[in-house]
Amino acid sequence: MRGNIRNTAPTTVKDFIFPMRHQRQLLLTLLTLLPLLAAAETLVVVVNPASATEALSRNEVINIFLGRFRQFPSGMSAQPIDQPVSPIRAQFYRALVNKEPAEINAYWARLVFSGRTSPPIQTEHPEEVTNALHANAGGIAYLERSKVSNREKIVFELAP
Repeated sequence: MRGNIRNTAPTTVKDFIFPMRHQRQLLLTLLTLLPLLAAAETLVVVVNPASATEALSRNEVINIFLGRFRQFPSGMSAQPIDQPVSPIRAQFYRALVNKEPAEINAYWARLVFSGRTSPPIQTEHPEEVTNALHANAGGIAYLERSKVSNREKIVFELAP
């Protein structure tokens, strides 16, 4: 009868190492995903405080950032401002229109080639986004919620 009962306690070094390998793989996987989780901060669409715009719908934000309309509902000219190529920019377009950066770039290449419209102003550094926004009364941009100051007006929020 004693021979039928299996001892589940590790008895050799190999028995200890095997579970540790799984723990190590799990830890490496979690560490790999950590930057993605950190990048998932809530993004908000902001406008220059001089704008009369108080709120925008998802469709209005889509139409402005994809060049379909370049005016706010109030009739004021809108100038969209893009983040530089970054995880924030990718997160914005995924959340807004479920498109990857390569798809957005291809979309703009077609529109620019056809002469229909021009893409949003693209900054080279994230800090330049707010400078461009403040320099243009019709400026509209997207920022991480934690980066918004009292100098910007939030008009739309994207869930992470």
